[in-house]
Amino acid sequence: MFEKLLKKVRIQINKLFRKAINRHQRKLIKNNDLTLISSNCTGCLMLHDLGLRYNSPFVNMFINADDYIKLLKRFSEYMQQSLQCIENTDSEYPLVALGDITLHCVHYKSFEEVVEKWNSRKQRMNLENCFVIFTDRDGCTYEHLKTFDELPFKNKIVFTHKEYKDISSSFYIHGFEEQDAVGALQAYKGWNGVRIYDEFDYITWFNEN
Repeated sequence: MFEKLLKKVRIQINKLFRKAINRHQRKLIKNNDLTLISSNCTGCLMLHDLGLRYNSPFVNMFINADDYIKLLKRFSEYMQQSLQCIENTDSEYPLVALGDITLHCVHYKSFEEVVEKWNSRKQRMNLENCFVIFTDRDGCTYEHLKTFDELPFKNKIVFTHKEYKDISSSFYIHGFEEQDAVGALQAYKGWNGVRIYDEFDYITWFNEN
């Protein structure tokens, strides 16, 4: 009982501190019209914290590593395809096919909602001001990391649970060394509103590229 109460108090304290952090960071961001492609919710939560519009349909969903790399290798081709509902699954959220890629739409209530948001956000994409985020979870292997590192996207980053000196696009997130991958990077590190992904200076990354 005490642990549950302590957890609730910690969450509320972190939310209060986070509001102050977000207000400060929103004054620092200069690149206000960027497009962010992310393999999971890490990217959209960064945008949410910064108060930026979602200029990408890859929001509130995740894509396993194999499919994500496949998507990025032939991005233009996949973005010309229509979404298809994957029927007869036991999933609690909509599973949607983009060609032979599966989108796990964890924060959507229906396929119709996915299509509506996808189409409106897709129209706002600007690949001239594009940033790509990947993490070493959801089935990611060293081969996926190497392939990602070689992709012709100017601005790309992959968050990893250990250091990879030969992966130039990797950023080592501390605290997951005993695990097989990074955890939920939007989680709070302590009681001061700092998220795990704040270890990476994404505001400077957005502003200077």
